[in-house]
Amino acid sequence: MPMIVQEPVLQLCRAVSEAGGRALLVGGWVRDYLRGCSSNDYDLEVYHLEPDVLRHLLETQGTVNPVGAAYTVYKVRLRYQRRSLVADVSLPRRESKIGRGHRGFVVTGDPFMTFEEAARRRDFTINAILFDPLTQEVIDPFNGRADLDNHLIRLVDPATFVEDSLRVLRAMQFAARLEFTIDPQTIAHCREIDLHDLPAERIWGEVEKWLLRSARPSIGLLAARELGILEQLWPELQSADLNALGHSLDLAFEETAPLDYPRRVTVMIAILCRNFTLGIPAVERFLDRLSLHTIERYDVRRQILSLVTHRNLPFTWSERAVTDGDYRRLALEVEPGLLARVESATCPDQRMIVDHFLDRVRQLGVEITPPPPLLLGRHLLQLGHPPGPRIGEITRAVYQLQLDDRVHNLDDAIAAARSFLQ
Repeated sequence: MPMIVQEPVLQLCRAVSEAGGRALLVGGWVRDYLRGCSSNDYDLEVYHLEPDVLRHLLETQGTVNPVGAAYTVYKVRLRYQRRSLVADVSLPRRESKIGRGHRGFVVTGDPFMTFEEAARRRDFTINAILFDPLTQEVIDPFNGRADLDNHLIRLVDPATFVEDSLRVLRAMQFAARLEFTIDPQTIAHCREIDLHDLPAERIWGEVEKWLLRSARPSIGLLAARELGILEQLWPELQSADLNALGHSLDLAFEETAPLDYPRRVTVMIAILCRNFTLGIPAVERFLDRLSLHTIERYDVRRQILSLVTHRNLPFTWSERAVTDGDYRRLALEVEPGLLARVESATCPDQRMIVDHFLDRVRQLGVEITPPPPLLLGRHLLQLGHPPGPRIGEITRAVYQLQLDDRVHNLDDAIAAARSFLQ
């Protein structure tokens, strides 16, 4: 396929060249292009320009946000005619290990590093390939193209790889997203790395890529076992049937495609947590280690806990008489539509039962939320009832009648409220 680099990026590369430097695309864009995939995720390393010169040049090309000014990393919104895009621009970086964990580094920009020196600090060979958009030259000091062809994830340098514990989780999510095999020596090095220094938000960043950007999350789950991630971070999953769980995650990836982001997260994590042997306390500890609470104002944590609490409910309800009121009350505790997706992915051989459950909640209009109450406190105030706790008692009682189809409209609700008042 032809190399397609958008014009604002080419314009920046030309400006760097005219100033005596060289701008090279690195990382994911190059990897994805060589796999035949397009990408707008531009990371540029600029060689042979001093930091002050680079900063001034970038300001002539667009709006500069110094996200890592101490080691010369910028997000630049590039302007070109009426279009713009954001590129990450940096100098090649030297990293000096000064302490334990992923934060124990001093990082400095060095525009005069060799290409091989700069690429050596990267995690995997498939991410250590550089590309010059102006000359079309591919610079591959660690044979990353061969590993791409062989669908292999292999570390660049054992001496530096083990210094950043996050790379173990990156190996897992890359294996799942790319559907690649991890090199045995890389697995061995990963198993020697202590992961307990990783903060929850960084763990979640890799888990999110694994579960929501992989057509086959099952590959990442099996990789997590090989890499020692389950043993260190998620012991609750060690006793699970990983083949069955992985199959459920693969099905759920397809099932959740129409959902918004917070609900996709909710379903995928609920499937992971569904059969923890120590129940809800174990689920809460697992969610704490991912720092999962609210996403985009959606209470992901509460929904996951409710989905686990109500697991298998569509099947138990299929064996007894269930009223419309039961379905409406269920929607007060959990989203029935999400419950159906979780159960469908984990029990695909019982799909007919789940489909019947889902049809029922859709007919009742409670797939996402319960029906809103017809009677509100202001209606009681308009009837002359004084403010106080009694208003809440009456509105809740009338709402229960509404859930049971004994109140159908506001007039019915007001009539029921009058009977309570009397």
